[in-house]
Amino acid sequence: MMSIGWVIARWRKLKPRSLLDNSPLANLLGQLVNLHRVPQLIADGHLKALAVSASSYSSGQHVTFYEAAEPADHWVRSQRMAVHSRIGVEHLLASAAIPFVFPATRLELMGQPEWFGDGSMRQAAPISPAVHLGAERVLVIGAGRMHEPPGRRVGSSDYPNMAQIAGHALSNIFLDALAVDVERLQRINATLRLLPAEARAQTHLRPIEVLVIAPSQRLDDIAARHLNALPTPIRALLRGVGVNGQGQSARGAALASYLLFESDYTQELMALGEADTLARRQEVLNFFGWSERLTPWLSQDMPPPAKVMATSSAETRLAH
Repeated sequence: MMSIGWVIARWRKLKPRSLLDNSPLANLLGQLVNLHRVPQLIADGHLKALAVSASSYSSGQHVTFYEAAEPADHWVRSQRMAVHSRIGVEHLLASAAIPFVFPATRLELMGQPEWFGDGSMRQAAPISPAVHLGAERVLVIGAGRMHEPPGRRVGSSDYPNMAQIAGHALSNIFLDALAVDVERLQRINATLRLLPAEARAQTHLRPIEVLVIAPSQRLDDIAARHLNALPTPIRALLRGVGVNGQGQSARGAALASYLLFESDYTQELMALGEADTLARRQEVLNFFGWSERLTPWLSQDMPPPAKVMATSSAETRLAH
């Protein structure tokens, strides 16, 4: 439809709104995510708040929808705002609606319906919602290039094709803001450590402990090994914009990685997330205040429980 839509433009009802259909994801979330339990978990003190961010195509605002016992005060910034709201599956769909790939989701904002897409768009400070809601320690599971092997990676001297440019643009939207925000948080922590106690007491800033788990390998390279797993129509579309080759010689694999919802690829990402976490075992123990004696499963010899496996799955670019 998106490649030959000009032929059937007269059939207006058939015009696609996105490259892929996310209704199966909506059904899966409805079955597996029990969001109706959130108010009781907050009331019982097990959870302080839950926040989901999305970007409004209608107004241009970046909005954080959050559920908490009490509304947070004075949480408005330039082009950013927060709304105290019940979180539903529709908020998750909106937050994960990669532009062009998934359709926008309709949500209510201040009593008016607006159309929302991926929460990474126009998100200048990804860690901000957690800080506003009172977090003193932040665990960041990212998909950017913060922990890749050092050294400059030499690319091709050929003119970049459309797939390479599109992949570069998407990486800027989804990855760069998080790395910058982590660096900003670390600078503020370093500055606060230099201040005497009296000066720290006069500022609203507070130190935030942060633990970042990010891939030790380039996700583009992993995606390049799985291009053949994509459905034939998607492969044909990607070839049309320049995705070609395999392995290290593949061009445009960054764009393909945003469409690789195939199990072989996602399982390799989960395995990488688990390995990267185990490689920093002592940091994880210290961050959570866990005892070696009480966490024998956090080792190379024993598999972690299901809840830790679920956490490592967020290593993929599919969870924004």
